[in-house]
Amino acid sequence: MSCDSEFHWTSAACTDVGPVRSRNEDAWLALPQRGLWAVADGMGGHAFGDLASRAVVDALAALPPPASMAEFIASARERLIQVNATLRVDAAARHVPVMGSTVVALLACGREAACLWAGDSRIYLYRQGRLQQLTRDHSQAEELRARGAEAAAAAASPNMITRAVGAADMIEFDVVPCAPRDGDVFLLCSDGLSNPVDEAAMSRVLAGGDCAQAAPELIALALANGGRDNVTAVVARAEDLAADRTMLNPAL
Repeated sequence: MSCDSEFHWTSAACTDVGPVRSRNEDAWLALPQRGLWAVADGMGGHAFGDLASRAVVDALAALPPPASMAEFIASARERLIQVNATLRVDAAARHVPVMGSTVVALLACGREAACLWAGDSRIYLYRQGRLQQLTRDHSQAEELRARGAEAAAAAASPNMITRAVGAADMIEFDVVPCAPRDGDVFLLCSDGLSNPVDEAAMSRVLAGGDCAQAAPELIALALANGGRDNVTAVVARAEDLAADRTMLNPAL
């Protein structure tokens, strides 16, 4: 059994340190030939955030070829749980409170895809003129909003996340399945992009379907809109190989 994607995937990534920070604590992964993309955002204000985010994407990059989507998800979870444990040990050895990072990953296998995440880095899907956020932030503000406490959510710090790799001894990851369609465009990003760039602007950039153009354009928008954080965008586009073959065969 093979997990090779039945879509042709193209992707591009771009990152910027931003105008304030001295180092970029974001890390990204874009492996379209393996159906694997990720963004990790080292926890700002904590020591060694860049090492934490790099450990996250390196662990995902080292995943063995899966035989199924279920195996893909299970392997990603297992590797990230191992990273969580390692970061806890490393933080103690370095005498710092936390070495942590958010993670958001897009996995593609056959005709399936799935989003896996912990923290407030996000995945969006642009499909047929509409943009949809596929992930839900693990943040204090989002938890208050889910309970209907809109006023409290508005007052909560946007940077107060409730889940991240390395933040606690135990880590849980949320997973949302997705069935890709021909022409779908996925955006993975850190909060350095999602905070200063609204969804209408994201839609305008993604509408062209050109990953190599969209990724740097989104970064430029974040910086032009006053973004001060590290900012990262990974853009991936799916083309249905079956649909392409149908179009090329006049007899069908």
